[in-house]
Amino acid sequence: MKKIVFFLIIGAMLSWAIYDFTMTGTDSANQPNDVASSAAFGESADTGLAVGKTAPDFTLETLSGEQAKLSDFRGKPVFVNFWATWCPPCRAEMPDMQKLYDNEDIEILAVNLTDTEKSEDGVATFVEEMGLTFPVLMDPKGDISSAYNVKAYPTSYMIDAEGKISYIAYGAMNYNTMVQEYEKMK
Repeated sequence: MKKIVFFLIIGAMLSWAIYDFTMTGTDSANQPNDVASSAAFGESADTGLAVGKTAPDFTLETLSGEQAKLSDFRGKPVFVNFWATWCPPCRAEMPDMQKLYDNEDIEILAVNLTDTEKSEDGVATFVEEMGLTFPVLMDPKGDISSAYNVKAYPTSYMIDAEGKISYIAYGAMNYNTMVQEYEKMK
């Protein structure tokens, strides 16, 4: 009986390894865990997701239909926030993000996890109800959130005027923390 259980466990583990390998197309153990696919973004080895690295560039459409490219904001600090309307911590930090946007010289790019939303109209309604005036970018296929390795909601990157990541937050931030991290980028 113990041998049967042992072989069932080994078989299940082997099946999972084969499934994981074929679905990702690569061995995940050999992948760097702190760098977004720099080659996909056409960026240098200095590009990555660690503090001190240049943030990977991306272009997304805003809720209002305009194109927004991260590198277009070089020269100013940028707060990139990955969020969703169904996420309570995301919803809770939005008023503080708006306050930061209103009171400080910082750009905010709020990247909506559109592929997880019920509808784009729901996002627009949420933005209107919250009175958000900073750009809301739509990530309809989840490509950018995947490239930025977003696993927790919200996830935020504070990026300095040179495009380097200065702070990463996994989870909601309050206004004081936002200001504190913004001040460090000056």
